Amino acid sequence: MSERLFIFDTTLRDGEQVPGCQLNTVEKIEVAKALELLGVDIIEAGFPVSSPGDFQSVVEISKAVSKPIICALTRSVEKDIDVAAEALKFAKNKRIHTGIGTSDVHIRYKFNSNREEIIERAVRAVKYAKKYVEDVEFYAEDAGRTDNEYLAKVVEAVIAAGATVVNIPDTTGYCLPEEYGAKIRYLVENVKNIHKAVISTHCHNDLGMATANTVSGIINGARQAEVTINGIGERAGNTSLEEVVMIIKSRKHLGIDTGINTRNIFKTSRLVSSLMNMPVQPNKAIVGRNAFAHSSGIHQDGVLKNRENYEIIDPVEVGIDESSIALTARSGRAALKHRLSILGYELNQEQLDEVYNKFLELADKKKDIKDDDLEVLVGISENRDKKRIKLEHLQVLCGASTIPVATVSLNIEGETVTRTSAGTGPVDAAFNAIKELVHHKFKLEEYLVQAITRGSDDLGKVHIQIENRGKYYYGFSGNTDIVTASVEALIDALNKIV
Repeated sequence: MSERLFIFDTTLRDGEQVPGCQLNTVEKIEVAKALELLGVDIIEAGFPVSSPGDFQSVVEISKAVSKPIICALTRSVEKDIDVAAEALKFAKNKRIHTGIGTSDVHIRYKFNSNREEIIERAVRAVKYAKKYVEDVEFYAEDAGRTDNEYLAKVVEAVIAAGATVVNIPDTTGYCLPEEYGAKIRYLVENVKNIHKAVISTHCHNDLGMATANTVSGIINGARQAEVTINGIGERAGNTSLEEVVMIIKSRKHLGIDTGINTRNIFKTSRLVSSLMNMPVQPNKAIVGRNAFAHSSGIHQDGVLKNRENYEIIDPVEVGIDESSIALTARSGRAALKHRLSILGYELNQEQLDEVYNKFLELADKKKDIKDDDLEVLVGISENRDKKRIKLEHLQVLCGASTIPVATVSLNIEGETVTRTSAGTGPVDAAFNAIKELVHHKFKLEEYLVQAITRGSDDLGKVHIQIENRGKYYYGFSGNTDIVTASVEALIDALNKIV
């Protein structure tokens, strides 16, 4: 049977300390409800004594959710504990989280104190909190830089005073995974009453090791992990909830279970990102835009054959519908064929080669290719062999103080002809040059430019209608260069004149 790892979410306390990411009470309640659906065991709702707003948020969150334990942070100060207890009065399950710094740096420079006095203050705070609630968590701030032997004395003393959880924070993100894991193991083996409390991890990401340290702590005996959604938090952030949960889920041999409904991870991530106006970096593990995206042709082919070739997590498990096959200049025919098939285009090998060559030309100009781009490419390919007139060269000169001039070279039934003309703009100049080159007399009836998606590098689609001897002909094309697209659309229409 799996051992239980309790997930302590501090997005609304430590996570909200990110400058510019503060939430109002209504937004905090929305996040708290999402965390409840996610299945977290404890929600650290705030630091009540810090402000009236934080106090009220703890009160309202306590009313809004019922399953998780609601936790309020305090210092080892009686007034802090009084205020926290008052804020938690509506909570169905409540916890007071109190503590003090235990490293020599904190003892000397923050408290101007000594080791013995710090233990006395820690014990006094736990006993005082115990008058209000049964569930008291003690944090040994800067435990990562605290001497293990002294830390064990502090932990033993606060457990004896009634602490049910002992939090071992790597407050500055200083520890290496091996060091942090060894610290947890030392406590397990040397604190005689450690079986009476749960050991908790609380790691910061200053050196990019928060998740590694947390997992090392869990492997060595910690059974509560303090985390935030998207790893947000003070400075470089906290341990990421989604990373720890999916590591535990992926490593079944550890014999540990979190109880998290992982299919709610992605939407909870996006909710927090949206409310805090803090974008998730694209390469963020588990919830980043590119976490399940494949752009390399070799990887795409492997994933299409069997997802497990390049994915250790099924994206569905975290609430993402499917892996993303991103079409770029590095994509192969397998990925292009797969996407075209989804769009309803079944091409033979010759047709696929034709579209693929066009695709590579476009992919060299664009960051990525969208479905609308592919639709245009397929249309161009389908009509290509019918073209008697083909564009060989186009050059335009234009600017604020320059008369627009265009030079156009066309291949008309095997013969290359070139003209240079002026116009009111680069498109008009190019059209005038084409009029001089072709035998058909035509009149432009409609000219429509349409941006398929947003962005300066996206494909522009041009629709054209021309009139020739009382009949109307349509042409279209797409290109990142709107002048080229316009010329190709006109040529497409001219090719349809018998």
